[in-house]
Amino acid sequence: MQPGEQKLGDTRGRFLQVVKNGRELHDVDWTSGRILLSNKRLVLAGRGGKRTIPLDSIESLGGRFDVNQRIATVSDYFSIHIPSGVLLLAPVEYDEFEIDFFGALLNAESFLTRHPAVAGGVVQNTEWEKCRLKVEEEAVSMATVSGKFVEIRLDDIGDIKTGERKIIEENRNVIEVEHSDDEGTSLQTYISGPKRAISFLYSLLREGEELSETSIELSETDKQVLTALYSGVEPFDIPGFLGIDVEKVEALFQRLIDHNVVEEIRVRREVRLNARGRSIASDAIEQQ
Repeated sequence: MQPGEQKLGDTRGRFLQVVKNGRELHDVDWTSGRILLSNKRLVLAGRGGKRTIPLDSIESLGGRFDVNQRIATVSDYFSIHIPSGVLLLAPVEYDEFEIDFFGALLNAESFLTRHPAVAGGVVQNTEWEKCRLKVEEEAVSMATVSGKFVEIRLDDIGDIKTGERKIIEENRNVIEVEHSDDEGTSLQTYISGPKRAISFLYSLLREGEELSETSIELSETDKQVLTALYSGVEPFDIPGFLGIDVEKVEALFQRLIDHNVVEEIRVRREVRLNARGRSIASDAIEQQ
């Protein structure tokens, strides 16, 4: 170990290189071996020897490279872009290693955050401030210099965008992520940082957003109910607000609960939107 280096993960898995010097390699197969991770490097040790990848040489993550059937049949793997090409990495303990891996890439970085930038659909007069980020098992947590603590649960991301904003007289890369607080209020948090770190963070948060996406068919009544909830109408007021029979609203709530679009918070059908429901309602409003 180098000075200041800490071991973060040690597991078994498979790995291979699928792009070399800009060219896809089709006649390749997985190599089984040991995968070691520290806060400074990734080490892949297999039958053919040991390969070390410094973390600061990793340019980006994401995207499948199913160059042959042997790779396409593996559902969970990382694609790691480095100067010499693209490596695929499929650890046995995928979920646990993924958290360690993103933590190794992000936990030492400095970020700026504006929280909440938007709350309940209303823009807030909050300032950008420095923060530290920590990747946890089910959330990304941030602690600001003013003592504010922000938790973005990965299964509670309704929408995420990335682009540039002027921050302190300088154009910077920014992620705008929609999530909620413990009371179910829709929030938007803005996060800015170095381009490379923002790319890694976006990859992680995008995975959370995908957990919230849905392909269920919604009727116009479904959309009206979700839009009303999104706008702050109380569940018990929905029948009168929309002129729909109580029994029909109860049945609709149950269907949306079954599809994980709303979550029940009390018996007798008091519900609130979760990330999936907020995303659908937001899309419905935009289409009006």
